[in-house]
Amino acid sequence: MTEPPSPLPEFPYHPDPLATGAVVLSETPCACCTRVRGHIYTGPVYAAADLTGRLCPWCIADGSAADRFDAHFTSGTALGDDVPQEIFTAVDRRTPGFQAWQEPAWVFHCGDGAAFLGPAGAADLAPYPGALRALRREAASWGLSPDQAERHLAALDRDGSPTAYLFRCRVCAAYLAYSDAA
Repeated sequence: MTEPPSPLPEFPYHPDPLATGAVVLSETPCACCTRVRGHIYTGPVYAAADLTGRLCPWCIADGSAADRFDAHFTSGTALGDDVPQEIFTAVDRRTPGFQAWQEPAWVFHCGDGAAFLGPAGAADLAPYPGALRALRREAASWGLSPDQAERHLAALDRDGSPTAYLFRCRVCAAYLAYSDAA
């Protein structure tokens, strides 16, 4: 029996998992708590058991899914500043991850995990010059010329390849991003 919908738990590092598509409306029972709560997590799950589309956001938030299944919700790849282990653990084991073309990476800045805002295309990034600077630095690190980097930025597509992943630092509010492609 489906419970009446209740507000989703708060995820400081993924503030709107409905908007990003990491959580969707569903009548699927959770593999951890067995409850039908009206929402299910659709992002990546790194665990021995196949838990894709079978965990509720509440079991992710309280850590019970991570504890019961030794589950992780990021690939363990972190970009940015060194952070205390407890912050990395909160992102990795109690925060919904997100789908990416390659292995998704989480951005860290100012000693904290950044908040994931979603996939982004070229038009989506226009209001975020800090994110565009980060993407230009990324392209330069790949050996792209400035012209090639600008073509790469212009080709970014929220629903296609290449895609950027937009984050906001929870400490200084800087917008950050990285990109990948199929």
